[in-house]
Amino acid sequence: MPRYDRVVMGKIGLPVCAAVCFNMGMQNDPCSSHLSDAFGGIDDPRRDHTKRHELLDILLIGICCLLCGGRGFVDMEEFGHSKFDWLRTFLALPQGIPSHDTFRRVFGLIDPHQFADCFGRWTQRLRQAVSAEVVALDGKTVRRSFDRAAGRGPIHLVSAWAATNRLVLGQLQTDDKSNEITAVPELLRTLELAGCIVTVDALNCQKDIAKEISEADADYVMTLKANHGTAYAEVKTFLEDAQRRHFAGVAHDFVETLDKDHGRLERRGYWITDQIDWFADRPQWEKLRTVALVQAEREIGGQRSVERRVFLCSLPPDARLLERAVRGHWGIENQLHWVLDVQLDEDQCRVRVGHAAQNLATLRRIVLNLLRQETSSRRGIKGKQLKASWDHAYLQSLLNPKRSSDA
Repeated sequence: MPRYDRVVMGKIGLPVCAAVCFNMGMQNDPCSSHLSDAFGGIDDPRRDHTKRHELLDILLIGICCLLCGGRGFVDMEEFGHSKFDWLRTFLALPQGIPSHDTFRRVFGLIDPHQFADCFGRWTQRLRQAVSAEVVALDGKTVRRSFDRAAGRGPIHLVSAWAATNRLVLGQLQTDDKSNEITAVPELLRTLELAGCIVTVDALNCQKDIAKEISEADADYVMTLKANHGTAYAEVKTFLEDAQRRHFAGVAHDFVETLDKDHGRLERRGYWITDQIDWFADRPQWEKLRTVALVQAEREIGGQRSVERRVFLCSLPPDARLLERAVRGHWGIENQLHWVLDVQLDEDQCRVRVGHAAQNLATLRRIVLNLLRQETSSRRGIKGKQLKASWDHAYLQSLLNPKRSSDA
């Protein structure tokens, strides 16, 4: 994984003594992935005469507050006052703890693109090298971030999720869900994807996106649905007909999995073939190599259902690889989006001022990455947040995750 240069803390005016204290408290490592290094270079949007608090202090109090289960700006102020003695061991705090209005104003002013860019570079330092890692891309709407008075709808974010690392690699805001198609290529260009398998849903099954992934030296698995008209009908008809004939005469690979859990029985079959010379649109899809069929049979409470999905892939005809990619894509829903909504209350956030909604969304993803990287506790996200709120040593360990080169 690539290494990034350290960002000079002086850009936001953090006193040298506070910077040294922070690094000593978190381990004195000249190539650290500490949050101070990653986010210390963000431009301070305030005018000099209005600054009473250091920008890095504001950011780190916000991160620590969310790590301990806080949600909004009032929580950040109260957290700061309750943890003041601990916080001042590594933060400057020249005028004490900022008010909730200061937190709101600053997070509303920070450039969200710069903040997200710093987040992406910091995450890359934490990422472990994994062969053929599945990177899932999908969008999510922060439902209560709308502002009717200003005529603004809720913000929609596209995230990249690394399944094995269990990290959010990056995110990008779109104007609305319909613009997700144009945002995905932009997000892809910010990521290190060489050797990865990128998965996208039917909305982003697009020729331009396939080309973007291929140019990043990655493979793709794309869900193909009826929005592609003739192409979908051709692929679906071919694969379902081959399945009925048990793929007689069609070279392919196949694997089946069986899951039992809480009265639910699910059997999944994965078929993949590179026999696609018949596909008229093949030259239009960059590096298209295989098509695939996944069938899921579910039995719940005596009720049986069958679902079939078809895919366009640049993978070799390897059913195990296909199965890992398809299962990896589901992780962005149950390990990222579900956790953000249920554990971190993202959908309930009503922040709307300036860029605050988008910046708080980035802050949550920073916090989720920190909580996922900590492995000494076997508790879930909520349990880790409780432990962090009780134990300063544990909270400090969350702030200093291992880098890829440390592993």
